[in-house]
Amino acid sequence: MTRDPSLRAVGWARSLPLGSSVKTARDWTREHLAALGWDRTAPDLVDSVVLAVSELVTNAHIHAHSDAQLILTWDEECLHVTAHDASSRVPEQRHPGDDALGGRGLLLIDALADDVRIRSCPRGKDVTACFGPPSPGPS
Repeated sequence: MTRDPSLRAVGWARSLPLGSSVKTARDWTREHLAALGWDRTAPDLVDSVVLAVSELVTNAHIHAHSDAQLILTWDEECLHVTAHDASSRVPEQRHPGDDALGGRGLLLIDALADDVRIRSCPRGKDVTACFGPPSPGPS
């Protein structure tokens, strides 16, 4: 495949209405990462991104009681995985006890991603996790 030197980024967006399956978001994400070839070159990274997507969309549905807008943007330096929801309430990282059934989503995303940013917007918020590119394989 010949690369267009003017191409700087590629992206995809998907609306996930409240009540839609998080599996839909995971499958959709996996498809786009396969289009980048990451399923062959970095399957562990794909699993990390898909797990983060699952947490981000779940948080939008459960905590924000909102549809989720899922946006993937690849700029060859970072895969930005953004979930937008309609709640202006910025999530707080919790420190649940060992017996707690939930409350670890942001901790998990923070552990998986290279960077996590939360930004308030006029109509809600964006939570963005950045994943660096796959490491080059052995030569």
